[in-house]
Amino acid sequence: MTDADIRAVDGGVAGAAADGREARGARPPKVLRMSVELPLWRAITGYRILTLGYALCLFALSYGKYAHPLGAAAYMGAITLWTALTWRRTTSPERCGRRFLVADLGFAVGGILLTSVVDTHARIMDGAATLPSIWTAGAVLGFAIRGGWRWAAVASTVVAVANLVEREELARDTVHNVVLVWVASVAIGYVVEVARASERTPARALQIDAATRERERLARDIHDSVLQVLAMVQRRGAAIGGEAAELGRMAGEQEVALRTLVSGRPVPARRAVPPAGAAPAADPGGAPPTAPPAAPGAGGPCDVQALLAPYAGAGMTLSGPGTAVELPAAAAAELAAAVGAALDNVRVHAGAGARAWILVEDAPDAVIVTVRDDGPGIPEGRLADAEREGRLGVALSIRGRLRDLGGSAEWISVPGQGTEVELTVPKGAAPGGGRRGKA
Repeated sequence: MTDADIRAVDGGVAGAAADGREARGARPPKVLRMSVELPLWRAITGYRILTLGYALCLFALSYGKYAHPLGAAAYMGAITLWTALTWRRTTSPERCGRRFLVADLGFAVGGILLTSVVDTHARIMDGAATLPSIWTAGAVLGFAIRGGWRWAAVASTVVAVANLVEREELARDTVHNVVLVWVASVAIGYVVEVARASERTPARALQIDAATRERERLARDIHDSVLQVLAMVQRRGAAIGGEAAELGRMAGEQEVALRTLVSGRPVPARRAVPPAGAAPAADPGGAPPTAPPAAPGAGGPCDVQALLAPYAGAGMTLSGPGTAVELPAAAAAELAAAVGAALDNVRVHAGAGARAWILVEDAPDAVIVTVRDDGPGIPEGRLADAEREGRLGVALSIRGRLRDLGGSAEWISVPGQGTEVELTVPKGAAPGGGRRGKA
């Protein structure tokens, strides 16, 4: 086992904890949002709308008492238009960015300071409400939910200074309102931060659990196949002697490294590397192959039916056209491997007595292989649950291969009536190609 093989196996285990992400070609992971955050954003949206209506009612009742009513009306019209145009910005954290929050706070602070210009001094001293009134708290709460208690403290301090400047004195009611807004926003920001931290803990625990279960599954599979073959090579090589003994020694080192890898411990340093051109170790006991047959050649066309022929046998029926169904050799090998993974699922999940049928179709622009069985079928949502749990059979062995070929993999299953998997590969496709398909 080379260093690249070890990294590939370990990368597969780590990828299982990524909550269903594809190991290659995946988009950046989405940010996990806590369950209480979205309702808070929706509450702010409702708060801004309701408090805007309250501020408009206060303005309408006091319109004739302003020193410059037209100036006050202009501001109320501007804040109404701003709220109407931006109400969707506060429905989710993705839309509510820092620039929007600063602009929203600017409208609130501007309205507070403008009150001292458009209102009379007597009304201000009597404690009349500012133009935005309690609408201002919505801007501060946005900072609290978006950035935590520190952002909330800064925003509420700015609003407090604006209120004190507008009132021109430390009046009791003004100080009371300022302290109330400051404490409420800081408290909400702190609660949000604590909730986010507590949300990350179970999410991380689920990822670790999924990775552990996948490592255990890989360890079982490797123990039943690769490790047994390596141990057999080591024993037979030691018994034969000569060059076979050296080959057996290297197989023993690889067995130790692989056992260490699947157990989660650091992999020991390798002592030797097989010389270039050396023949691969074979199982003298004639163990059955653990991988699908490889496509002959490296770049020429290959008959897909010839690759799938070894799968036919007791309980497995292969059907196809009378002529060769050709694909590039690399693409044909990947398609055959995906079919092998689908048949493995039939043997594991449908039972030993289940029958399977493989149908090869040669379409004008694609090769379609359908694998159907008469097993119990797949319960609804089971594939999605398997990916979330870190099981990579469907995600990587089938969907991953077809995605890299630019093809698609579709499942049709009814509980109690079997499962049908349709694998489609465009002609001319090769692994690593630019075309992509649905999965």
